Amino acid sequence: MRIREKVVAAGCLSVAACLLAPGEAAAQTTTVQRDAGWGTVSDVSLVLGTSVVFLMPRVYYSDPEATVGWKGRWHFSVLAPAMTLTALTLLVDLPIKDAIESTRPGCGIDETKAAVSGSGCESFGGPSTHAFASWGATGAGTGIFLVDTFRYSSGRFNAGGFIGNVAFPLTASVVTTIARSVAPEGTRPYENAGQIAIGGVTGFLSGLAVGTAYAMFQRPNCGYGNALFCW
Repeated sequence: MRIREKVVAAGCLSVAACLLAPGEAAAQTTTVQRDAGWGTVSDVSLVLGTSVVFLMPRVYYSDPEATVGWKGRWHFSVLAPAMTLTALTLLVDLPIKDAIESTRPGCGIDETKAAVSGSGCESFGGPSTHAFASWGATGAGTGIFLVDTFRYSSGRFNAGGFIGNVAFPLTASVVTTIARSVAPEGTRPYENAGQIAIGGVTGFLSGLAVGTAYAMFQRPNCGYGNALFCW
């Protein structure tokens, strides 16, 4: 009887251990430290870079005798490429990332899927959404600048148009890239080099295509009159 009791007791303990083990494993989460300061820098540079491109007026050289010289017009139609790139960014950030399942540095797939707040592993890292959005804006600005320069300005270079459409967003993209990859001592970067590179390249090419198409179909002038804002 004593042996039977011991066997039964051991079996009960084994069952209890099996029932408790999953709960304990689920309660254990990985916490990865990331530098909040560099995260803020990447957010700010992203907002500035994308905002300047779509707030920048279309600069072109008008050569008819009555209106000869450089002109600047801002089109409400720029919301079309802006919304297109926003939609593409959301596509990357949600279904594409979830399908690829490329984890952030220091995270595993299980921790990422658990998405515990404050763990540093709340979402997948690749392709980098920040890199895609910031380099997408640079691509769009570059496309708009090239079309306005060579198609509508007969190849004349305008420093203001170059700074607003290319130089500033390019600088912001570089800052965003650095901020997402920096890892001060004791922390891990927000994304690894591969995730940032894929996001940046696909973002730039997408933005270049969208910006070029928009500029080709939408002339920079506002028709007749001197209106600074037009559709």
